[in-house]
Amino acid sequence: MAEIQEVRVPDIGDVDAVSVAEVLVSPGDEVAVDDSLITLESDKASMEVPSPAAGKVVEVKVAVGDEIGQDALILTLEASPATADTPAASSPAAAAPSPAVPPPAAPAPKAEEAPKPPAPAPKPAPTPPQSAAPTSTIDENSFAQAYASPSVRRLARQLGVDLGRVVGTGRKGRVLKDDVHGFVKAALAGSGPGVATAGGGVSGFEWPAMPDLDFSKFGETEIQPLSRIGKLSARNLHRSWLHVPHVTQHDEADITEMEAFRKAHGEEAKKLGFKLTPVAFLLKAAAAALKAHPRFNASLDASGENLILKKYVHIGVAVDTPKGLVVPVVRDVDQKGLYALAEELLAISGRARDGKLTPNDFQGACFTISSLGGIGGTAFTPIVNAPEVAILGVSRSSMKPIFQNGEFVPRLMLPLSLSYDHRVIDGASAARFIVHLSGLLGDLRRLLL
Repeated sequence: MAEIQEVRVPDIGDVDAVSVAEVLVSPGDEVAVDDSLITLESDKASMEVPSPAAGKVVEVKVAVGDEIGQDALILTLEASPATADTPAASSPAAAAPSPAVPPPAAPAPKAEEAPKPPAPAPKPAPTPPQSAAPTSTIDENSFAQAYASPSVRRLARQLGVDLGRVVGTGRKGRVLKDDVHGFVKAALAGSGPGVATAGGGVSGFEWPAMPDLDFSKFGETEIQPLSRIGKLSARNLHRSWLHVPHVTQHDEADITEMEAFRKAHGEEAKKLGFKLTPVAFLLKAAAAALKAHPRFNASLDASGENLILKKYVHIGVAVDTPKGLVVPVVRDVDQKGLYALAEELLAISGRARDGKLTPNDFQGACFTISSLGGIGGTAFTPIVNAPEVAILGVSRSSMKPIFQNGEFVPRLMLPLSLSYDHRVIDGASAARFIVHLSGLLGDLRRLLL
């Protein structure tokens, strides 16, 4: 009778919990010993859990995104009799050969056997016809930086696919086996090696590789690996830069009155347990501008021929953490007041810096705000966080002499940089949006209209 085995999470060291990045099997699947069952991922590394026996998967107990700890049940396995009946390696009986399959007898030594003439060389096999599979060599640097599990890396090696050229469709941009197969299919169909399979590209065009320089010959160097967040951000930003035609519109908002209002209510907010920051005002004003200019609150569909207009307003806010920049999402911004937004910002920023954000915290944004006002600078060109179509960059405010009513008066001016997807938004629309946004920040009473 087949034995039902439980497969559990192995020793994961001092980590309390790890995330399930991939589930590689389904109920009913036949697996062999050491076949990968799931991929676990922590902030530092990923690991695959192998099958302890050959057999059939009965029930899978985990799903992608689950946070599980050591000894948690992964799945149940109906082990095949040959595997189930095999004694454990630590058992004394394991060293004895099975009586049902005796070992082959060793051939008796022959006395002074005359040497045989060398066998004739085999005829070369006919050269098989060359397939249209990708012929590009693997760039080891980009292959190593790709976000993929060991099993996907083995598959890519077998197929000769450079993972650095494959667009990942898994959670957080992870490259899956289906992505590798899709890349090969696209190459066989004639879209050409080196062209990303998602988002288009020019058939037959291959991006030139960056030169691999040995910088140590110029002086002392140090290798510092990118963090996991850094690698994911690099891939996502690079993909967005390649596929989105960026344009940036700059303007300044007079926030003299807004800042006076913020300081006047700062102590009240502090008593309630949070800080009333300028970002809360930016969120409220941006939500109103998105409602007034719905084309900014939209995304192109996969075909690039239709615009998806969103009836909700979720805004991502870039947060600087010790592990890199992350962009959690504040939901339903248009339905919340300034105090509620300020309180939520404090909570979500704290979770981001402590590394306690969940995958759901990063999903569903319609627009992004990246504020560098606390650091400095006068302007910058933020990269659109596709599939969003616009992002607002905010620099440090400064007092400037502004000519009003026949004289120069000191006003606190806030630099704004609006980057947008030129496929969806033209220059005139971008100018109207940023002028509207500046007006809202300059006169908070307009938010009530």
